[in-house]
Amino acid sequence: MSTLPPNTFKQALAARQPLIGLWCNFAFLPTVECLAHAGFDWLLLDMEHTQSTLDTISTQLLALRGTPSAAVVRVPSNDMAFIKRTLDAGTRNLMVPNIRSAAEALDAVSYTRFAPEGLRGVAGSTRGGGYTRYTDYMARANDEIALILQIESKEALAELDAICRVPGVDAVFIGPSDLAASLGYRGQSGHPVVQAAIRQAIATGVAAGKAVGILTVDGKGEPYLDQGATMVGVGSDLHLLVAAADALAARFKTN
Repeated sequence: MSTLPPNTFKQALAARQPLIGLWCNFAFLPTVECLAHAGFDWLLLDMEHTQSTLDTISTQLLALRGTPSAAVVRVPSNDMAFIKRTLDAGTRNLMVPNIRSAAEALDAVSYTRFAPEGLRGVAGSTRGGGYTRYTDYMARANDEIALILQIESKEALAELDAICRVPGVDAVFIGPSDLAASLGYRGQSGHPVVQAAIRQAIATGVAAGKAVGILTVDGKGEPYLDQGATMVGVGSDLHLLVAAADALAARFKTN
C-alpha cells in the first residue's frame, strides 16, 4: 500500500513557474518516449485533433512515468463520461478545449471531482487510484487534479475573468488558431487584432491570479512569457518533423 503522490505540475502552475512544453500529435508511444527526456516541463497528449484513443493515451502516460516531463492530456470535449474515463486511466493534468463561459467551467470542474464536490463517478480500482493501493486516494484525488481550460472564442474572452475565478480551475490556456477564427481572422493568428486580444487575455488571467498558457508552434514563445504567460507550448512533434524533413530534403533536391 502507498499514498497518492503529490501533483508537482499542479504546484508549479499555482506558483506561476515558467513551464515550457511541446504538443504531441502522433498517436504513437515511441515518439512520446523519445521526447520524454528532451527537457520539456510538459508534453501535451492530444485527443481533440488526433487519432489517439484512451488505449493510446494509456500507453503514452506510461512512457512519461518517471521522466522530467509531466503529461497533460487534452480531451476531445467537455464531456463528463469521457473525462471520467481519462482520469481513471491515470491522467492528472487535464486540458478541456473550447470553454466559453463560467457555467461551462463549473461543469468541467464538477466532472473532475468526486461527490460531494462534483459529479465524477467513484472508482478506486483504476490506474488513477493505484489499483486500490493508494490508501488516501478518495481523500486526496480531488485536490491533486490540475484542470486547464482552453480559451478559444470571443465568447470566452468576454467571460474570461469569471472563468478564471471558478474554484478548481488551475489555468486557462489560449488557443490562437480557434481564437483567430472566432474573431474573423481564420488562419491569421499573428494578425494585430488577434495578438491584441491575446495580450488582453493574458493580462486578465494574470490579474485574476491564474496561470495562463498558450501554444506557438514556431518556437517563438518569448513574447508570451514576457507578457506573463507561464505555461507556454513552443512547438509540436509534427512541426518539428516537417521542418527537419523539408530542410534535409531541400539540401539534396535543388531542382
